[in-house]
Amino acid sequence: MGKLYTFVQNLSILPLESEKSIPENTVSKIKQLRRQEIPVEKMIDGILEGNKTMLSKAITLLESSNPDHFAKANAVVEKCLAQPNQSIRIGITGVPGVGKSSFIEVLGKTLTGLGKKVAVLAVDPTSSLSKGSILGDKTRMQTLAKDADAFIRPSPSGESLGGVARKTRESIILCEAAGFDVILVETVGVGQSETVVHSMVDFFLLLKLSGAGDELQGIKRGIMEMADAIAINKADGHNLQKAKLAETEFTRALHLYPPKENGWIPKVLRCSAMENTGIVEIWDMIQEFAGQSTQNGHFGKNRKTQNKNWFLQTVDEEMKQFFHRKKSFKSQRDSLLKDIESNKISPFYAAKTLLASLTQELK
Repeated sequence: MGKLYTFVQNLSILPLESEKSIPENTVSKIKQLRRQEIPVEKMIDGILEGNKTMLSKAITLLESSNPDHFAKANAVVEKCLAQPNQSIRIGITGVPGVGKSSFIEVLGKTLTGLGKKVAVLAVDPTSSLSKGSILGDKTRMQTLAKDADAFIRPSPSGESLGGVARKTRESIILCEAAGFDVILVETVGVGQSETVVHSMVDFFLLLKLSGAGDELQGIKRGIMEMADAIAINKADGHNLQKAKLAETEFTRALHLYPPKENGWIPKVLRCSAMENTGIVEIWDMIQEFAGQSTQNGHFGKNRKTQNKNWFLQTVDEEMKQFFHRKKSFKSQRDSLLKDIESNKISPFYAAKTLLASLTQELK
């Protein structure tokens, strides 16, 4: 059993097709070991040693909706939060079809080739039926997933605003404690207030397509003015000339936005994940940004501001969960929904009535 346990510990995710080639009793034991509770200290030690299996289990613990797991997850996060790191957090967004996953895979392989350890926190759209991820970034980034210096964690976006998983922030902390130098956060990019990713990263990269028509790309002024850089992806073949034109147009557009607080002037570059061109230039630009932000003190200031925002947003989330967990909430909610359906009460007044009733219980 000891050898089997070691085997499972070194196994991040066992694909279903692989399980078919393993004896049924062995698969049963593996699944049993996976379900075993791991002591907090052992999990923390594993993370600090860079054990990707322990890191995966810790993130799963973070994402758990089981109230019993909250204290354990919090203990892991607090221990990891105290660990020093020199990481850079990069948010990557863009509409579906812009080539985010392909771009991230090529960028990730470029970085591991430079001796960096890369973690990818990719947020999948959530199935409205199963509530689980429906794309599976490990299948879309197969080459990077096999890289010993890379870690990919697809997570269902759930009901979180902007398609960023509810526990992505804590996952970033765990990845940094595990020794990853670069944290890439990929968002769904469906235009649902994707600006939330800006509150958890150091550098915000917006991927665009040439020739698609900006009015059709879904992400408009709000995200453009927060972008630290714009990358025109798929700048290859017959699309190269259009990409050059788009580069000029977006460069002009960025001049219309007010200057950034950190003194950085956003840039527009072209790249092609398919031909692996322009990727190194984008990384060089990100390093230039990090150097400038560190020198003028904005890098550290931004991290502190993020922590405060995380606290305030977590308070809002916990307050919502607190009310939803109350036994009286469901019955009162269902009763008011029937009244709304029969036009006995307005949705707005019903909401105020429900909240007034719940807060009265707290007095």
